[in-house]
Amino acid sequence: MIETVLIALAAVIAAGVVAIIVLLLRPKPQQTDQGLADLNARLDAMGSWLQNSHTQLQQTVNMRLDAVTQNLGESMKTTTKNTTEHLQQLHARLAVIDSAQKNITDLATTVASLQKVFDNKQRRGAFGQGRMEAIVADGLPQGAYEFQFTLSTGTRPDCCIFMPDKRPLIIDAKFPLEATTALENAKTDDERLQATRQLRQNLGKHIDDIAKYLIKGETQDVAFMFIPSESMFAELYDAFDDVLQKGYRAGVIIVSPSLLMLAIQVVQQIQKDARMREAVDNVLKEVRLMIDDVQRLKDRVDNLDKHFGNVNKDIEQIVTSAEKILSRGEKIQGVDFSNDQPTAQIIPAPMTRRLEAGE
Repeated sequence: MIETVLIALAAVIAAGVVAIIVLLLRPKPQQTDQGLADLNARLDAMGSWLQNSHTQLQQTVNMRLDAVTQNLGESMKTTTKNTTEHLQQLHARLAVIDSAQKNITDLATTVASLQKVFDNKQRRGAFGQGRMEAIVADGLPQGAYEFQFTLSTGTRPDCCIFMPDKRPLIIDAKFPLEATTALENAKTDDERLQATRQLRQNLGKHIDDIAKYLIKGETQDVAFMFIPSESMFAELYDAFDDVLQKGYRAGVIIVSPSLLMLAIQVVQQIQKDARMREAVDNVLKEVRLMIDDVQRLKDRVDNLDKHFGNVNKDIEQIVTSAEKILSRGEKIQGVDFSNDQPTAQIIPAPMTRRLEAGE
């Protein structure tokens, strides 16, 4: 808009200048004073018109500039506000990104630490055993299990769960990570074949080692081999069915964390049922004793009833004797001792005797 106004202003000024130049350069005949006066008048009129046009053009330009300045100021305010809001949102998102980056860094550190744990066979075994112990301790009460329990042969499995028949259930943690990792990272058929052979060999050795814990008559007939990885467990059941069958024949069942939790819940229910059976036996014993007490109470009540019967009989006899005494007193009270009547013949009183029961 400003460029249009400036172009219009330049065009007007150029037209005025051209008109003046044309008037000045036009060939002049012999002029008179009247002609000069007319020329001066025309120049004055042209100058006035140019001045008025310049003034109007300046006013128009100023108005347009004011309007443009106002619009530009409002636009700058709106732009500044939007820019500020966008910057605030950007800062908030950057803060979230920084937090996520920190979490990723911490996770990477944790993964690196875990990798170090898994690289060490002893630490890896401690990790699997620790997870197994946590699952057992969370599901069973104290006294229902023992870690590193010594059997009669001197062997010490990782965990023994004491069943109601007093024969412990053996659980041992095994973690064949090297062969599993090699199988997952195998790129060629030869590497995959070699890793598969190594993993099958390690699993077979673990099964044989755990089978040595099974003692006939002392332990349960089966034992659990705990693998603290669901993915590894799924891989074993998917690709090593022959190893699993060997474990079944040897009495060794491979379990994952979820299956171990389920088995612990079953064991907990079995122990609860055993405690309930023991409680029922105690309740039946107490009921028998209570029945004996009730029978003795009944006998004593019968004896007391007999005593009450005898007492009632004695009371009835006493009442009968009292009524006879009252009757005899009334007879004696009815005798008349006045002078008008002849002297009554004195009849000797009968000999007193002791009243017997029932009189």
